[in-house]
Amino acid sequence: MSEENNQYTFENEQYRKTYWHTCSHVMAQAVKRLWPEVRLAIGPSIDEGWYYDMDAPFAFTPEHLEQIEAEMRKICKEKLKLERFELPRAQALAFMEEKGEPFKVELIQDLPEDAAISFYKQGEFTDLCAGPHLDSTGRIKGNAMKLTACNAAYWRGDSNRETLQRIYGIAFPKKDELDEYLQRIEEAKKRDHRRLGRELGLFMLRDEGPGFPFFLPKGMVLKNTLIDYWRQVHKKYGYVEISTPIMLNRQLWERSGHWDHYKNNMYATVIDEVDFAVKPMNCPGGMLVYASEPHSYRELPLRVGELGLVHRHELSGALHGLFRVRCFTQDDAHVFMTRDQMKDVIQETVRLFDEVYSTFGLSYTIELSTMPEDHIGTVDEWERNQDILKDAITGMGKEFVVNEGDGAFYGPKLDFHLADSLGRTWQCGTIQLDSQLPERFELEYTGEDGQKHRPVMIHRVVLGSIERFIGVITEHFAGAFPAWLAPVQVKVLPVTDRAEEYAAQAAEKLEARGFRCEVDARNEKIGKKIREATLEKVPFMLVVGDRDMENGTVSPRRRSGEDLGAMALDAFAALLGDEVSTKAIK
Repeated sequence: MSEENNQYTFENEQYRKTYWHTCSHVMAQAVKRLWPEVRLAIGPSIDEGWYYDMDAPFAFTPEHLEQIEAEMRKICKEKLKLERFELPRAQALAFMEEKGEPFKVELIQDLPEDAAISFYKQGEFTDLCAGPHLDSTGRIKGNAMKLTACNAAYWRGDSNRETLQRIYGIAFPKKDELDEYLQRIEEAKKRDHRRLGRELGLFMLRDEGPGFPFFLPKGMVLKNTLIDYWRQVHKKYGYVEISTPIMLNRQLWERSGHWDHYKNNMYATVIDEVDFAVKPMNCPGGMLVYASEPHSYRELPLRVGELGLVHRHELSGALHGLFRVRCFTQDDAHVFMTRDQMKDVIQETVRLFDEVYSTFGLSYTIELSTMPEDHIGTVDEWERNQDILKDAITGMGKEFVVNEGDGAFYGPKLDFHLADSLGRTWQCGTIQLDSQLPERFELEYTGEDGQKHRPVMIHRVVLGSIERFIGVITEHFAGAFPAWLAPVQVKVLPVTDRAEEYAAQAAEKLEARGFRCEVDARNEKIGKKIREATLEKVPFMLVVGDRDMENGTVSPRRRSGEDLGAMALDAFAALLGDEVSTKAIK
């Protein structure tokens, strides 16, 4: 589809955002028609749909949302024209004060003195807004929109300010697209890692430690298997592994810049009258390790990995299962290199990412995040490093989009957004190019000329964090992990009491070969045992009965219901071993 033909479709991100932004105004208009006393805050478009924050003297219920939807459909049928106009600052303030909209008044007061203060009018409704918008409410398909949730939200994200109600919505040009979206949302609910984590015995979350997950025995098997794989891949690519302290003094964090740029997210304490902070990331410790001994150009690139436990203060309202926690294991690595090695090292890192993500059946898109306002280093350095990242990616035939102003404070970065089996995206991997921290820590290497030189480095994670990645793959696989990852790979199910000893012997032989097995020897019918093992998402069930005992066989069954027929235990072990060694996704 040409760019011109694509202009007014949901394939065009700008049009999609404009459509959803207009829907937020339609929703606000509907609310004000139904309950004029409601006061409006902000209503932006987001990655999927929109929301509007409101202050109402009552709590919105599902019944209220149905009323709002009905009124929104009426507004769409009215085909109201959206008209933009501007007002001088004093008139704009008076206009919103007269309407009884204190949140809008505050927004206007916070605008720069010379800012253009614009409004959009549709029928009797006018809202403070920079736009853009559709030209008419008639452009929105009333039968293809849905209000999906209502949650509490702090005004301007400040827990000390007013608590508002945030209504979320979604809309599409066609009803069947909405239906497809809602079906996907229902499927996502079934895959919610918090529910599956509880049902499968992987992890738990407790009020005694909000944001600090507890991993249970089966969850630890999954976590350790994932870590073992991480170590195998990194050894293959020439990484060495280190471990740095979980707590370091304030002087170090000031030197790295984190105390000035990240202090609000750090946990601090005092030891022997000296300020210390629990590390929110591993890199300053990694700097000290590099600086602990002299280095030669012959050692570079030096690839150093660390599975470091980090802590970051997150607001309680932002916590979400394993996706947003206060304590997690970051699969960190730092690569120290010469300037002429930068492109090759970045491309090598992307190849490592490709290998890891393909193992889990995850595709990705790449985002280049550029210099933020709060940064260290010169503009020239930033532009030079941004160009190196661009050249490395395009040189591999890969595409990227630019995310302006979202780089780390010390350098630009490539963010890898993974797409799961439902098409949802998760930002996990990142490659951050940094010439600032080596300068701050006065890192050196001896060059071929015998002189001292400053290395450059990349900070990179492939999984993002072990905990978050477990959440992602739990939902991606709907808890049905491939055999190599599954906490229990085989469940042996004796049909009768007579087969219990035979079942135990089969499990013992499989365990001796390194497989993870359980025996269900309960006095239950075999049908119930199979159903429960299937619900537990165990990859293989071995049904053993009198005939298997007579013939020295087992009868494997996949969790999908596929019956593999009777076979020798060695043959089954070879089949399972092949799936584990190849990391097959089944």
